[in-house]
Amino acid sequence: MDQESGFTTDLLQALRQSLSDTFSVLGPGDVDFTALLAKIASQLIVSAILITIFLAGYLLIRWLMQVTLRRFRLTETVLHPLLIGLRYAFFLLTALAIMAQLGVKTELLGAVAKAALIALMFYLAWAVVTRILITLLQRYNLDPSIEQLLRNVVSVLIVAFGIVTVLAQFGFDILSVVAGLGIVGLAVGFAAQSTLSNFIAGITILIERPFRIGDWVRIHDQEGKVMKIALRTTWLRTRDNIFTMIPNDSVASSDIINFSAEGPTRVRIPVGIAYKESIKAAREVILPILEAHPDVLKAPDMMPGVSASELADSSVELRVLYWITPDKMDIQPRISAQLLEQIKEALDAAGIEIPFPHLQLFIDDAKGLKPVMEPLYERTPPAPRNG
Repeated sequence: MDQESGFTTDLLQALRQSLSDTFSVLGPGDVDFTALLAKIASQLIVSAILITIFLAGYLLIRWLMQVTLRRFRLTETVLHPLLIGLRYAFFLLTALAIMAQLGVKTELLGAVAKAALIALMFYLAWAVVTRILITLLQRYNLDPSIEQLLRNVVSVLIVAFGIVTVLAQFGFDILSVVAGLGIVGLAVGFAAQSTLSNFIAGITILIERPFRIGDWVRIHDQEGKVMKIALRTTWLRTRDNIFTMIPNDSVASSDIINFSAEGPTRVRIPVGIAYKESIKAAREVILPILEAHPDVLKAPDMMPGVSASELADSSVELRVLYWITPDKMDIQPRISAQLLEQIKEALDAAGIEIPFPHLQLFIDDAKGLKPVMEPLYERTPPAPRNG
């Protein structure tokens, strides 16, 4: 038993000596672990008491705010910013008290307090400016993408100025910081010219709005529905359910055809009939088919129609016209195919000929071909007779 006690004492003494040697490297002189542990424990206890006092004050003030809110029947929008400010003050006072307990210098405590108040002022400015900006954008009914872009730009500017102002409270040279940021910005700009070009083009598209999300467009021979307008690319979904991302720089410099900007779209289907057939009879056969289709509009100024468009070499070309809504643009080829099939069957049923290219050769008194044709007739055996 005595041997075990002696071994434990030697082990603890060796561990203490090792820790003493380690701390002696960091600071001069021997370390009194008893006094050090007592000081750390006292600081932790005092810090816990301070946190408890501030937390109790925070909860009490919050309860009083909620009681006042219910008594005067105020909305939650009034209480929310007050609670944020109260919570911020609680964390600030707690941090300052703990830092003072740990022996932080008064100058640093003052700088921290000033920086915290400045940060609170910039936060309030951000909240107010953002609220005013959202109200103005909603009043003018601008695109949600523009709203998000402006909010991000305002947030970045306010945060940048706030960080610079806070750093100034701790003695940083603001001019050097700004110059460094400028040099970094130039380097990034040269390294990402394509990205910046697409970014600027994206802003131009969002401001000019040649198309919106949900429109059916054709860009660079790519036709599809606009699914997303990002700051760098524009996303299209084709009829084959294939997503295409086109760089905004390319979109801004190309011809854009928007099929949905002005509402319903008119579609043409060419149909040919023989010269001997009546255009009126063909129209009476085709119109009921157009009017019966559920996806074809029948508005007063957008009724389907059939008219002659050209007298071609071997047929009378008819132009079959019908209107569809913008949300039907992705199935427009299917609608045209259905109508064309029904028109073909209806014209066949009505006995109206649909001509096709063919060639007839007439030979009158072609005596020059007699030396060539007679040997062929002589070589051809006569057809056998029945019976």
